[in-house]
Amino acid sequence: MVSITVEQELNQNHPEEGQDKMNYIGEWYVVHTYSGYENKIKVDLAKRVESMGMQDKIFEVLIPEEQEIEYKGGKRKVTLKRVFPGYVIVNMIMDEDSWYVVRHTPGVTGFVGSGTKPIPLQREEIERILKQMGLIEGAKPKIIDVEVGESIRVKTGPFANFEGVVRELLSDRGKIRVNISMFGRETPVELDYEQIEKM
Repeated sequence: MVSITVEQELNQNHPEEGQDKMNYIGEWYVVHTYSGYENKIKVDLAKRVESMGMQDKIFEVLIPEEQEIEYKGGKRKVTLKRVFPGYVIVNMIMDEDSWYVVRHTPGVTGFVGSGTKPIPLQREEIERILKQMGLIEGAKPKIIDVEVGESIRVKTGPFANFEGVVRELLSDRGKIRVNISMFGRETPVELDYEQIEKM
């Protein structure tokens, strides 16, 4: 029989900085909030967890966000955009006490689930969200060595087998802008690098 101290268990619950966030003991639950209150709820819930001594059951609150890159006046601007406005995700061990602490945080309107029973996210779902947020490693988009003005052929998607000319490289998004010749006209389309091949 293996004995484990409370301290060891807590250390297992909290991955070290930079360690994979998929290693938590708890499950991830989606919590519905008043829209625009996500940051306040994250702070308030963290305070409640500490004041009520629930660190061994409620581990982390995340606001699903992704980076959005804009170009304005020739300047690159990175902003954070909410992926699911009005929702936060909480990593926790669900029982009556932890449910009560989260559910009764001002601004929380409930857990997402069927009826009154909160349903945890499946591993694939939370993995997708954490990848989108850049918190765990995702598959890097394959970058093909093409340049503006080069001819390419589309391999997949609705424009499969069409040929076109590269007009712009959107490397930060893993995409390229291509002019496709369709019905005697040039049509600009955005494609993933995986969809094209050099001619």
